[in-house]
Amino acid sequence: MNRPLHLRLPHLGLALIGGTLGTGAREAVALAIPPLVGIPVAIFAINILGAFLLGFLLDALVRRGPDEGRRRTVRIMVGTGFMGGFTTYSTLATDAALLIGNGSPGNGIAYGVATVLIGAIATWAGIAAATATHDRRSAHPLQQAGHTPPPRTNTTISTATEADLDAQGGAQ
Repeated sequence: MNRPLHLRLPHLGLALIGGTLGTGAREAVALAIPPLVGIPVAIFAINILGAFLLGFLLDALVRRGPDEGRRRTVRIMVGTGFMGGFTTYSTLATDAALLIGNGSPGNGIAYGVATVLIGAIATWAGIAAATATHDRRSAHPLQQAGHTPPPRTNTTISTATEADLDAQGGAQ
């Protein structure tokens, strides 16, 4: 049987474990941070933090190579599982609807729209942070220490021009 990757039991198990841990973490944060003026700031913060971390994680994994082996395991367990359980757009929708239904339509709409927009910015920031981290790690060791690496020297002198290379099919 050749099941799609997302339906294979080991991957479902990873997502289940990660999701259970993420949901527990979300509940702990939500219980620790009370609503502020009726607005569930814990859920807002969780969704923004989750968007940032998911953007960071997925970009970092992509930059390290193909989606296989440990990278796939991390993506499924942490990305799909933990972050999927940690973030909660269903609770966001419920809380926004409750705010609107309980006489605070401005707060409910602002809460919902702000979470989505700031979440999108947070995702972009996570991707940018992962990119910057990757660029820093892949820089020359002397550049990381603030020094300029020695210039490369070419011991052979080539007299071929770009036109010569084009004619030979060697230039790109």
